[in-house]
Amino acid sequence: MTNEMVAVLDPVELRVLAVLAEKEGLTPDNYPMSLNAIVNGCNQLSSRDPVMQISEAVVLDTLQRLAERKLVNAISQAGARVVKYEHRMRIKWTLEQDKLAVLTILMLRGLQTAGEIRTRSGRLHEFKTVADVETALQFLIDKYPPLVVKLERAPGTKESRYGQLLGGEITIVAGSEQTSSSASNLTQGGRITQLEEEVAALRGEMEELKGQFEAFRQQFQ
Repeated sequence: MTNEMVAVLDPVELRVLAVLAEKEGLTPDNYPMSLNAIVNGCNQLSSRDPVMQISEAVVLDTLQRLAERKLVNAISQAGARVVKYEHRMRIKWTLEQDKLAVLTILMLRGLQTAGEIRTRSGRLHEFKTVADVETALQFLIDKYPPLVVKLERAPGTKESRYGQLLGGEITIVAGSEQTSSSASNLTQGGRITQLEEEVAALRGEMEELKGQFEAFRQQFQ
């Protein structure tokens, strides 16, 4: 299950990419997407596991990182007031729509059985049978390096589940999946750094306001 040649994506990068791929299929008239539309898609409460609450600043920073890695393309259309964005997963990994749909579902919803993927793929791609889903999954598993892994069947279950490897290798602990890469830790560290910077900026603003208030007060002494 090594995935060394595919640069590991953090959870926010996965969400942004998956939202772009999902909305391309579901709402093609509104694609490519504006920053605001991507933020709304990332924070959507339905069809998401886990549910996230990501700020516009974080999404913009994520888009810029993905663009540097050639996974996202920024488009400045003539006469348009806002920049729009499109994903490049189809080109990056040579994926037809059925394979892209499967990968997108796994990125948005976590571990899934082939039957669940077929049910939830919706307008992204209409799979006629579960076997068609399994064919698409096998293609993603057979790529080098692989983009998807088939997990051992959990005790008491009838079907195997599949997971995407873009976020790192997957291990199962007490029935729940965990990403055994440093991506999650890196994301958490990045968010902590961002919070620290925001706190420092707020403190600076507070000090500036204190100085202004003191200067204002002295005018009446």
